[in-house]
Amino acid sequence: MNAVQIRSAERALSVGTWLIVGGAMLYSVLTVTPLMAAHTADEWDWTAPILPIVVDAAVVIVVRLDSVLARLGGHGGRWPVVLRWMTGGMTLALNVADSALRKDLVGVAVHAVAPLLLIVTAETGLAYRRAITNALSAHQARERAERAERERAAAERADADVARVREEREFEARMAREQREHEASLAREQADRDERARREERERSEAAEQAERAERERGEREREQQRLERERREHEAAERAQRERRVREERARREQREQAERAERERAELLAAGPADEKQKEPIARQTVAVAYAAGVPVRQAAELCGWSVGWVSTRYQELRDQAPARPLEGAAQ
Repeated sequence: MNAVQIRSAERALSVGTWLIVGGAMLYSVLTVTPLMAAHTADEWDWTAPILPIVVDAAVVIVVRLDSVLARLGGHGGRWPVVLRWMTGGMTLALNVADSALRKDLVGVAVHAVAPLLLIVTAETGLAYRRAITNALSAHQARERAERAERERAAAERADADVARVREEREFEARMAREQREHEASLAREQADRDERARREERERSEAAEQAERAERERGEREREQQRLERERREHEAAERAQRERRVREERARREQREQAERAERERAELLAAGPADEKQKEPIARQTVAVAYAAGVPVRQAAELCGWSVGWVSTRYQELRDQAPARPLEGAAQ
């Protein structure tokens, strides 16, 4: 068997032992507790499970420490044996006491199964663990001896081989090492130069690309700003021109409307005034003629309104006609 199989058997033994111990402890507690309750004062009935638990705890300690000592190859002396048999005897006595007091032999036999199985299992497990430990130690000792023998033989062969080829190997190794170091030095220098050149070229390329990209972006931003500014100015100029055109048109319509209303009002006033009773003074007559001309009053009727002759009024009308083309120019200049 190899070490794996031995450890597997030991693990199976440990699991089985603890299953038997756990079952025996549970059975012992359930069996002994009524007996202790029957032989304890009524006010102390709650202490009935303490004794079986204490005895079973001693069993657990014995089994656990025996397994550890067996695994380590040690021996605890006489007292562990005394404790193991004493706890086993106490467990057996407590389990069969109730049936024995009632003289129930079948009950004694039934209740003795678990304690006896626990005692025999503890002793057998201890023997098995010691045997497994001894077998495992012997197996490990053989493996160590065989490995040591193989290593010793290999070391002797290696020493012989080394002694035979040491000088040749050292010379070749020295030459090869020097050659490699020289080639490695040249390669490192060349690699350093190449890497430095590539790094410088990469940095120049990246700097040029960044500068070109920055210049292109700046040009695009400037063109975009110029385009937006031009569109804004054009839009503002168009809006301003449209507003000015609307203002001029509104002013012209208002002036035309005011002129038409004024002319109509002056015409109505002139027509309502009727012919003059006497000849008006020249400044007043000129104003009357100008108003009549603007209102479209005939020359004869204008002469009646101002009291002057038709010829004089015709001359004033002609002067007003001559001045008429100049008035729009003067209005535009203002």
